[in-house]
Amino acid sequence: MVFTDSLAAYLAEVILSHLALTCVFLLATLAAVRWYIRDSYKVDGFSQKHVLITGCDSGFGNLLAKQLDRKGFQVMAACLTEKGAADLAAAASPRLKTFLLDVTDSASIRKAVESVSREVGERGLWGLVNNAGRSTPIGPTEWMKLEDFTKVLDVNLIGVIDVTLQFLPLLKKARGRVVNVASILGRLSVTGGGYCLSKWGVEAFSDSLRRNMQHFGINVSIIEPGFFKTNVTRVDLIDADLRRLWSRLPQDVKDSYGATYLDEYMKAQAFSMGLLCSPDISKVTRCMEHALTARFPRRRYAAGWDAKLFWIPLSYLPSFVADFMVNVILPSPKQNM
Repeated sequence: MVFTDSLAAYLAEVILSHLALTCVFLLATLAAVRWYIRDSYKVDGFSQKHVLITGCDSGFGNLLAKQLDRKGFQVMAACLTEKGAADLAAAASPRLKTFLLDVTDSASIRKAVESVSREVGERGLWGLVNNAGRSTPIGPTEWMKLEDFTKVLDVNLIGVIDVTLQFLPLLKKARGRVVNVASILGRLSVTGGGYCLSKWGVEAFSDSLRRNMQHFGINVSIIEPGFFKTNVTRVDLIDADLRRLWSRLPQDVKDSYGATYLDEYMKAQAFSMGLLCSPDISKVTRCMEHALTARFPRRRYAAGWDAKLFWIPLSYLPSFVADFMVNVILPSPKQNM
């Protein structure tokens, strides 16, 4: 009798545990389905919505401008060079408008605000995509001077802040969207220079902006791309700037790294870029498009397999793990061997 009671109790416990697991699985499935359906809802009236994109000479901004133009948006593409503006205008519909904008120049931004304001009228600005950016100078921190940091910060962070603040009144009119391009290196600093600093700053600025502007109906999304083949990751440009940084170092600093360090560093960088960089930049622009067209845009978008499967998980691990991974990839200075 005791054995029968024990067996019955055991079976009841097994059944209950299976029921509990089944309920958890069903709830998780329902939550995922609900999220997927909610994520697929789109806003309407694309043809009545104006979107401003910075950094449209090439890369993400250039492709996004063409992508949104094909969707029927009123695209205003800001380029740094006349050639970039002319080439983009020739590749798009007459509806797309290009203009020159230097995000490091407040007067240039004010001029753009005046032009855009005349264009959008009382509708306001539906979308602002802060995409303009640069990577160089980038490399070992000791090789930098203050102006090397400010060159990058002025574009990637101060430029984003200045452009956003000046366009906020037009965004409030439309209860629109701000899409800021950060980077996976805004979660994990793996090199020196202003790039990682600027992207951490974009993350912080975007978070505070989102919380402040949600009361006015403005959504703020952060795009966190992994490594993609754009001008920002062009190895020849980065190598040329690394040689410039190395050439001006005092001899005692060069000696501390060793005569072969620069070549080894550039080889390691070329290898990692070749391994990680994806040529399919549409993975990033699809995230940008979703942030502008979804009824319920996400707060953050990770773009690229390396962002989702490597960099983001690594950013949550203890610092010594990330330190080990970086030290495996990059060479050690001579005096540390």
